[in-house]
Amino acid sequence: MRPAALFTLATVASLVAFSLAGAAAPPPRARRAPRLPARPEAALSAGAEGQRARSPASVVALRAPGPPAVLVRAGSFMMGSSEVEIAHAVTLCKLEPAGELCVDETEASFANELVPHEVYLSDFWIDRTEVTVASYRRCVSAGVCAEPPYASGGQRFDRPGYPVVLVSWSDAQRYCGWAGGRLPTEAEWERAARGVAGRRYPWGHVYNPFHANHGRLSFDELDDGDGFLELAPVGSLVAGRTPDGIDDLAGNVEEWVADYYHPEYPSGSAKNPRGPDMGEERVLRGGSYILGRPWLRGAARGHDSPTSRRAWRGFRCARDA
Repeated sequence: MRPAALFTLATVASLVAFSLAGAAAPPPRARRAPRLPARPEAALSAGAEGQRARSPASVVALRAPGPPAVLVRAGSFMMGSSEVEIAHAVTLCKLEPAGELCVDETEASFANELVPHEVYLSDFWIDRTEVTVASYRRCVSAGVCAEPPYASGGQRFDRPGYPVVLVSWSDAQRYCGWAGGRLPTEAEWERAARGVAGRRYPWGHVYNPFHANHGRLSFDELDDGDGFLELAPVGSLVAGRTPDGIDDLAGNVEEWVADYYHPEYPSGSAKNPRGPDMGEERVLRGGSYILGRPWLRGAARGHDSPTSRRAWRGFRCARDA
């Protein structure tokens, strides 16, 4: 046999031996980076946020959800409204479709924002969004919270990403306690909505009808000009978010806060105020999908019996930092 043929046979034998050895002992796989644990907010139902959306071109767009709660740093701010601001609120009221209803009684109702006073608050956490039906249902499943009475005509509001409604003040307080928090105080809520600069609305000083799920003062209170006739999924109107990253502090649902209601603030500065020691009603903040712009201001105050339940009323929680 010629030397060239011997070289060829030897080469083939070597390649076969190498191939068999490789098949018997494959090289180790490259190690993958460890998967990060899911962020806590991934479990939240945040309406349009955090959802995968396919475009017509089949491109997947991911919209990251915000944090479940926002830390508001300690500091002072001016709480309440001046007489000039109250006069402005009355003017806004008269510009509503049924502005002729804005009479002396309405002006007196805005006077509950008097008097402006300095408030110091310690650090606190506040939920980025209103508590959703899905989150509240976990409390129901745990045997702590009562089922909202959706079956009595409110089935259209029974959707996981919607803010939970038809809840009493006690229902809201019980949920927040179960979730490791509490209802925000009226002062904390206003600080979150207005900031230290005293914004008129959560997003700034100028009203924009597309920044909040609002209504109007009219014989038909509903207004779909913002894209929603009634409730909207939490966090739907991102343009209305505060500079701190908090959603829906104007419109969608008005929110229970911790304080008893009193028609005027105590005079003088205060530190971490908790409101009156007793009363017949609790404070509501933020306006809702049936209210127009005068009631969406960060200083506007509502009030109702703590046992009442409304289809336009919900809540969010706060926590000490």
